[in-house]
Amino acid sequence: MHTIRKWLVTALLTLPLPAAAETYLLMAEEAGCFWCARWNEEISHIYPKTTEGKTAPLQRYDLHSETPDVTFAQKVRFTPTFILVNNGTEVGRIEGYPGEDFFWSLLTMMFERADIPLDKTG
Repeated sequence: MHTIRKWLVTALLTLPLPAAAETYLLMAEEAGCFWCARWNEEISHIYPKTTEGKTAPLQRYDLHSETPDVTFAQKVRFTPTFILVNNGTEVGRIEGYPGEDFFWSLLTMMFERADIPLDKTG
């Protein structure tokens, strides 16, 4: 039994690991942000169920807390700011929340410009 367990552990350790989610949407927010609250009300419950949400899961950070380990194209100054991150680097950005219809259009354009295909499997 011990030999089988040892072999199994060795086999599992040598198998290639699936890549972690290298692409995500980072939302910079802050307490009292009216537009953050509006986005949360209109989009946050829908986003994880969408193709975009499956391709780039949402991560959040408070603008006034420690900055995440991301190479930003420029400093984040406004909330909400939505940053498309691929392999630790910003590849697109939406500053502010322009409303539901514009948000989805701008998000789609970000994916296209970054040449990130949307996950159509879910």
